[in-house]
Amino acid sequence: MTSRNRIKLTICDTEYIITSDEPESYVKELGDELDKSMRSLIAGDTRISTTMAAVLTSLTLADQARKATSSADNLRSQIKEYLSDNARVRSDLDEARRENDRLRRELGQYKNSL
Repeated sequence: MTSRNRIKLTICDTEYIITSDEPESYVKELGDELDKSMRSLIAGDTRISTTMAAVLTSLTLADQARKATSSADNLRSQIKEYLSDNARVRSDLDEARRENDRLRRELGQYKNSL
C-alpha cells in the first residue's frame, strides 16, 4: 500500500495542500512549472487574472498532453509494424536457410552419384 503525501504548493502567491501518491519532489516540480507558466502569462498581460492564467495554462498543458499521447500512440504503432516486419524477415531467413541446407544436401547427393 502506498502512502499518500500531503504537499504544500505555492502558486501565484496562493498556498495549496495537495495529497498525492507521487513523491513530494515531483509534485513540487510540477507546482513550480505551473507557477512559472502562470506568472509568465500574467506578466505578459496585466489584464489576465490568476484564474484566467490557470485556465490558459490548463489548456496549453492539455494540448501538450494530447499531442504527446498521440505521438506515443504513433510510435507504438510504428514499433508494432517494425516488430511484425522483423518477425516476417526472421521467418523468411529461416526458410531460406532450410532451403539452402536442402540444396546443399541435394548437391552432395548428385556429387556422390557421379
